[in-house]
Amino acid sequence: MASFTKIKANNKQGYKWICTVDGLPNPVTGKRNQIARRGDTKKQAEERVQKVLDAQENHGIDTKKIKKLTFEQVAWDWLKTFSKSKVKKNTVRVREKEIKILLRCIAKVIIDKVTHKQYQNILNDLDDKEYSRTTIEGVHVTANMIMKYAIKNKLRLDNPCSGSVIPAKMLTVEEIENSPIEDGCLEKHELAEFLNAVNEHGLPDDIEIFHLLAFSGIRSGELCALKDTDFNFELNELRITKTLYNPDNNMRKYTLTPPKSTGSIRKFNIIDNVMNLLQRHIVKQQTLRLEYKKLFDDYHENNFVFAHKYGYPLIQKNILIRMERILKKTSIKRKATPHIFRHTHISMLTEAEVDLKTIMKQVSQDDAKTTLKVYTHVTEKMKKNANEKIKNHFADILQI
Repeated sequence: MASFTKIKANNKQGYKWICTVDGLPNPVTGKRNQIARRGDTKKQAEERVQKVLDAQENHGIDTKKIKKLTFEQVAWDWLKTFSKSKVKKNTVRVREKEIKILLRCIAKVIIDKVTHKQYQNILNDLDDKEYSRTTIEGVHVTANMIMKYAIKNKLRLDNPCSGSVIPAKMLTVEEIENSPIEDGCLEKHELAEFLNAVNEHGLPDDIEIFHLLAFSGIRSGELCALKDTDFNFELNELRITKTLYNPDNNMRKYTLTPPKSTGSIRKFNIIDNVMNLLQRHIVKQQTLRLEYKKLFDDYHENNFVFAHKYGYPLIQKNILIRMERILKKTSIKRKATPHIFRHTHISMLTEAEVDLKTIMKQVSQDDAKTTLKVYTHVTEKMKKNANEKIKNHFADILQI
């Protein structure tokens, strides 16, 4: 039942009407929720109240609540909830960066006022500013999740991100002809040169680190997280159950988290040459740990395979710096990071005629797209080489 109150106003007639009705009760507390709107006439005030009621009854949208609720407020509220789910800290950190990109454009826009065109312009602008496609896709995923969160919480009716187009650049002839897979793998002679340089110029632990990366295909974060118990030397088996998270590049501020995905938790065999190398390394480390414990009262006892003298694990940046140092001792000119050893190992397994299913299991399923690209590229190259071998082998009978 509507009630009306007459109040003074600075309009022509000198007064306005306030119409008050009971809206839907608060879904959490169940308390009474009154809706009041004013107008020059009773009819106008009542129509405005009815509009709010219709919105609540049809969609549950609280127009009063969202009147000053900005995209920025909703985005951070979403991230707080998102971070409580089963996601890695690094994923939350990435989503936070993507939110900050969105905030440059629509931070203060009221959540239900963000339009499809406005959002599409954001994607177009990121492309114009030459953000990578991966970054733009990440921003798009985050924006979608924020808007779905807003809809779920009755803050807007639709998703303005729906139907948006992520700009796609046309590849040039040069980009098509210069295969990125080739750039992402070390050729056999390059790997040999790099490992020779490691043997000759490497720092302590470099021989073990880079032979393990090359002949296992594990990620540098997985390598840094390895402990003695991850190696089974009787079976020549390595177990991957964790990765190192270290956003501040501080050896003391690390966290061990589950690997990149469920498929990244795995066991696989490594050639005995490398396992023998690692076994000797671990025995040596066990002796050094006893000495370091006597030297440092705050020694960090966690049995990391690759660690500083204080017991804290090497971090990914340490591996990158060590690799860059070795590369300078070689004739290899390509820009490379430790991740290149994953692709190189896939290439190595393919040339050894290991089946695709086994390769994908060893390097983990989440890398399937890249694994398939490398596998296909190497297989095609092997087919060409096979034809050359046939031609050379049967040269004496080829009379055409």
